[in-house]
Amino acid sequence: MKALIAKIKDIWKIEELRSRITTTLLMVMVYRLGSYIILPGIDSQILAQQSAAGGGNILDIINAFTGGAFENASIFALGIMPYISASIIVQLLGIAIPYFQKLQKEGESGRNKINQITRALTVMITAAQAPSYLAAYVPSNARPDSTMWWILAITILIAGTIFVMWLGERITERGIGNGISLLIMIGIIARLPQGMGVEFVSRLRPEGGGMVMFLLEMVILLLVIIVSILLVQGTRRIPIQFAKKIVGNKQYGGVRQYLPLKVNAAGVMPIIFAQAIMFIPIVLAGFSSEGGNWVVRNFSDYTGFWYNLVFAIMIIAFT
Repeated sequence: MKALIAKIKDIWKIEELRSRITTTLLMVMVYRLGSYIILPGIDSQILAQQSAAGGGNILDIINAFTGGAFENASIFALGIMPYISASIIVQLLGIAIPYFQKLQKEGESGRNKINQITRALTVMITAAQAPSYLAAYVPSNARPDSTMWWILAITILIAGTIFVMWLGERITERGIGNGISLLIMIGIIARLPQGMGVEFVSRLRPEGGGMVMFLLEMVILLLVIIVSILLVQGTRRIPIQFAKKIVGNKQYGGVRQYLPLKVNAAGVMPIIFAQAIMFIPIVLAGFSSEGGNWVVRNFSDYTGFWYNLVFAIMIIAFT
């Protein structure tokens, strides 16, 4: 334990690393603060009642990705998901359209151009999703119905997503790790204590299985985390044998070296991309009175057969 504390102190002594850690923490604090700033004119009590009455469907996953901002109707309600959707579209265009293929081969200048296109596409996706979100998931009795309010709320949601995108890029550039992945992780972790509390209370009920079942779930959760870390960090060492070379009386080469290949080279991004795509049909189906019923019925339940089948196929495809 003393060795761990000493290493942490040594890390903090490095000026650049200290600056990156401080920047990351400040960005995360701003992100979490924005998740609690509700859109103007919305009745938070009615939203809280709706959240308490609902649950158990894919909207819970959307809410987890945004750290509760989705159900709070906050300025960051749409979170980083429009940016991820835009990134997916741009990557798919890179497979089919020669112009994007050319940009991918142009190095730094090409990447900058792709980033600009991704940002512009993010704004367009957010502009399409914002009115849909307000109409479908914010009760009519919880919001004003004036045209001016709609314009203001949509503008704030677009600005909120742009700001979250900027936070993610700044963390990647000046902070620790990948900013987009970090913001998603922070959102999920922010909901973890509440989720564990609800599960604990439910297990204490007569039909809940008791404390033993809750502890068993925690052990399984810990094992899943450990296995996931080992899978992401694990490498397979491929042996490389160099030929021997004799120059004069000296022998060179013949040394056995290894080429490390990651077990999971794609990381977690295929899962994030697939999950972003899975959000689209249920969001669109929410505005259809009849045609979307099949989609709502089969894709709202994230434990259902069709949802997990399509989800697995998309993870494999993105990987």
